[in-house]
Amino acid sequence: MFPTIMGTVVIAGIIGYLSEKTGWTHNGILQSIIICIGGAFLMYFVTLMFGIGFRSPGINAIAASVGALIIVPFHWRR
Repeated sequence: MFPTIMGTVVIAGIIGYLSEKTGWTHNGILQSIIICIGGAFLMYFVTLMFGIGFRSPGINAIAASVGALIIVPFHWRR
């Protein structure tokens, strides 16, 4: 369980950093990493509690990070 959560954080951080460096988002590097890690934690705990998600924890982390980057910034923009 511990290596899975650490891998989730690392994958989410990488996704946040790369999304900012490629120009896909314009939140700031730290903000994108925080958004991705939050989404990945949420998906990790939903998968742990309810069993909802993909089989691979890595795919869950990637999908949750990208989903959080799509949902969170657009929710707060006017």
